[in-house]
Amino acid sequence: MTPTRILRIKHIVVKTALSRSGLPDIDYALNPYIGCIHGCIYCYARLYTRDKEATSNWGSVVVVKQNIASVLERETRRYKPGVVGVGTITDAYQPIEAKYKLTRRCIEILLSRRFKVSIQTKNPLVLRDLDILSSHRENVDVGFTITTLREDVRRMIEPYAPPSKARISAIEKLSSSGIKTWIFYGPIIPGLNDDEETVKDLITLAYKTNSLFYYDPIHVKDFMKTPDHPLWRYIVNKPRDWRSRVIKSIEVLCSEYGVKCRPGFTGDSTI
Repeated sequence: MTPTRILRIKHIVVKTALSRSGLPDIDYALNPYIGCIHGCIYCYARLYTRDKEATSNWGSVVVVKQNIASVLERETRRYKPGVVGVGTITDAYQPIEAKYKLTRRCIEILLSRRFKVSIQTKNPLVLRDLDILSSHRENVDVGFTITTLREDVRRMIEPYAPPSKARISAIEKLSSSGIKTWIFYGPIIPGLNDDEETVKDLITLAYKTNSLFYYDPIHVKDFMKTPDHPLWRYIVNKPRDWRSRVIKSIEVLCSEYGVKCRPGFTGDSTI
């Protein structure tokens, strides 16, 4: 079971829905919410979140962009169709979406206006919208972030996110429905989720579901560089060649299984 917590929900009115994206193969970004209840201890998004209350209470405050669908309606009449990354800085299918359905409405608008949709999530709630995704499967892909298959590790680093097994079942369902799928294995953390068994199991899953495989060794951020951060002891003593060894092992296994793999992001900070 995924634990629950007291959550503060705020509502705001926005002037824009789509923003230009700097991510590879993504033209626009769409985030119906600010902040995320999953509370992942490694999450970089807090560094790019403007709402100070959400940033300082990461995982406990979610902001609802209550008029985002109507704004998107206007923007899609003016903007050139392209690929829209849904959930680039917050999970668009976090539990609050079950109530507000902003993501579903936005996806409907985008697909009806000939935009392509690329979703990244940790939540099987995306299966609720399989009717929309299936009817536009040529313009849709869905990726799941899966960092580990061990529940003890998952509970440590992603305390309020859905169990990994639920994500695996969801990606299998999407793939069997003809939806293009991908797996995001990241952040990879030295001594925590970089073991050979984890890598092999995730690549096997990618092979079975015909999913593209993204890998992303951890990018060490300032908020992690303190002894009281749970990841500190894992990253402070990482071997100098750790990153290159991890990447090589992943790429070798991907080649053996015939799985297409790509780096998730570029650049890293060092300790």
